[in-house]
Amino acid sequence: MERKSVDQMKLRKPSGAAVMRDDLTAALFRALFEEWAAMGYNGISLERVAIRAGAGKGAIYRRWPSKLAFSKEAFEAVQIKLTDTADQGSLVADLHGYLKMMQKVLRHRLVKRILPDLYAEKARSGETAPLLERMAYLRREQGYGIIERAIARSELPATIQYELALDIIPSGLYWRMAMRGKSLNPKDTALLVSAIVAALKVL
Repeated sequence: MERKSVDQMKLRKPSGAAVMRDDLTAALFRALFEEWAAMGYNGISLERVAIRAGAGKGAIYRRWPSKLAFSKEAFEAVQIKLTDTADQGSLVADLHGYLKMMQKVLRHRLVKRILPDLYAEKARSGETAPLLERMAYLRREQGYGIIERAIARSELPATIQYELALDIIPSGLYWRMAMRGKSLNPKDTALLVSAIVAALKVL
């Protein structure tokens, strides 16, 4: 009897270390972003996040040791995909695609609230700095592809200063939308693309 009892225990799944379901993970990430947009990073309550997701608070603490760790993985899950850098056949077309996707992201109701808060929290405590660094890395990786293709097509010089180029490509749109809260119409976007191309060619 004792042997059988031990075998049964071996077959039993551990209750406290159960692997979280993908659908629950996704629900927790959505709830985190909703809470963040409403309360700011400093005001996030993991208990409220769990309630929003229809889960217990233990579902968060079993998986992530801190709010920052939870936020980092949530950002990774959505890939912080700020731009579409698929090859469009020319530098001008690539930049149009890049800016179009960036506009879509910056208009998102949650992004509009979370992004400024990321910078504010970095200035206050520095805690969100790793999240901003990851965002910058992903954006620059995508922009790098645009520049490389343009060099291959002889649209840009191989001697271009990459770091400055990667700063210039998103800066005008980001400043106008994220900092000033202004939108761009198709004519504005076309003018901005022309300005970016001209700037890149002299770097």
